[in-house]
Amino acid sequence: MPQLVAVSSTARDVQSLLRCVSFAPRALVQISEQGLRFNVEEAKVMQGVVVLDKSLFTSYRYEPLTRELSQTQSQAETQLSANNESPPFLISLTALLETLQIFGSTDNKDRYSSRTDTSYTSGIHSSRPGGILGGSSAFDTRVLGMTGLCRLSYDGPGSPLSITLEEGNVTTTCELMTYEPETMMGSRTTDGEEDYDIPFDRNSLTQKVIMRAPLLHDAIAELATTTPDRLTIVSSPKAPYFSLSATGPLGSTTVDFNKDAGTVTQKEGIPTPQLLETFQVSGHRVVNTYKFGMIRAAAKAMQAAEKVSIRTDVQGVLSLQFMVQLDTGHVTFVDFKIVPFIPEDGEEDDDDDEEDADVEQSTVGVE
Repeated sequence: MPQLVAVSSTARDVQSLLRCVSFAPRALVQISEQGLRFNVEEAKVMQGVVVLDKSLFTSYRYEPLTRELSQTQSQAETQLSANNESPPFLISLTALLETLQIFGSTDNKDRYSSRTDTSYTSGIHSSRPGGILGGSSAFDTRVLGMTGLCRLSYDGPGSPLSITLEEGNVTTTCELMTYEPETMMGSRTTDGEEDYDIPFDRNSLTQKVIMRAPLLHDAIAELATTTPDRLTIVSSPKAPYFSLSATGPLGSTTVDFNKDAGTVTQKEGIPTPQLLETFQVSGHRVVNTYKFGMIRAAAKAMQAAEKVSIRTDVQGVLSLQFMVQLDTGHVTFVDFKIVPFIPEDGEEDDDDDEEDADVEQSTVGVE
């Protein structure tokens, strides 16, 4: 009997969520009674996690391992068995995404189109007027009345992950090889279980910001015009409160967000929307710097999400949590963790200078 059988009425939602963390070719998959957890990491300094909750599937059947523990079984495997979790395995995320889009690729269009255009071809919910089925195209199988099916099955450790796609009278089955995971993060918990996550202390936050994801996407796109290599995030209890500064060979650019923007009234008497829905800082100015390429690697999640939570802990680790709403109405979250940039000996970091005269100010506002 297969250890996992998960059936969805469409591959679109699965594909859309996995594309958010497709910045690396491989993913670590953890199967449990709650769903499938995909963990993607790059050079042990950036991590993206998306969970395909069992509620996303029309049918989800998981059979935990019942085999007797062998004498050679590791302590981590023993802990997984106690938690009714399957041992994690590595899979080619690139191959999985190519398989899921066999009956219709949206990746090529999304790659060259703007954020507003992608809502018509992705599986992400769209609030634009005139859209078909929350962002579907006129040739979507749901519009044409064709039935669709996506079935994931996994027999257990060492077995391939089987993907069966059905649309109309056409059925395609693909089997993707799975591999034993190498040490990704290289640490263990107090219970001896392998820990594949970048450490992040949620109880010791230095700043927390919640804002609309399109604002962050547009700010990163604007900063990218100077081909920067670093991004500095500054939070302060005084104006301009929250700033993103990019530094590169072509110069520096800063985007400021005013947390009090919602108090300004337009000429028509309608108050402007508040840029920062939540703003918390630990009583003093907080400055952290990251590789710009790592922040930009989360661009697909910024495109898909409606809101984003930006947090940093006392070690400077950055947490980006994106809230994504699918066409089906399900709300799920995509999490990123990024280790801060630490200058090497002799390398100057001018981003910490509040009075840098070379910084070009560009304040984000609502007309």
